[in-house]
Amino acid sequence: GSLRRQAQWLHRYPNHEITDLRGNVQTRLQKLQDNAWDGALFAAAGLQRLSLELPQQTVLEWMIPAPAQGAIAIVISDKVLELGATLKKINHPETETCTQVERDFLRTLEGGCSAPIGALATIKENTLHFKGVLLSPDGQKRLYLSKKAPLSAHKDIGKQYAREVLSQGGDVVMKEIKAQLGK
Repeated sequence: GSLRRQAQWLHRYPNHEITDLRGNVQTRLQKLQDNAWDGALFAAAGLQRLSLELPQQTVLEWMIPAPAQGAIAIVISDKVLELGATLKKINHPETETCTQVERDFLRTLEGGCSAPIGALATIKENTLHFKGVLLSPDGQKRLYLSKKAPLSAHKDIGKQYAREVLSQGGDVVMKEIKAQLGK
């Protein structure tokens, strides 16, 4: 499963035991039924994609997703550059801005996809709302921030927020993560 989800869960529920659960959604649901576990964490997008509404399903509003989770990118060949103009027409500028802020946050933390880092940027009424979190894998250390900024100030704001996290002890947490993950 996701180290990010696991760390967020353990931060909130430090006495819980987490078992790694692998496989596709159906396989993991079957493992949940076949074992004496109390529950399982799933990405909501995966359940929605399969149109699964489970009777005991709860959305965890406090859990911050991976940076740029759910964003779609299209890469085109140099041979079809004229397609770029067409693709720009279907681009969603707000999503592009939010995704860039989230990726800048992750990149500045030097986290990569396996580190327990969450970021969520949204835009409401020309204001950028941002939530970011960096956790130790065991969830004991958590650096969280929730910020608002004018949309016009979005350039480099993800980097700024990451530097703030690093200056508050995030640099030590990142060193621990890299040592634990062998990076």
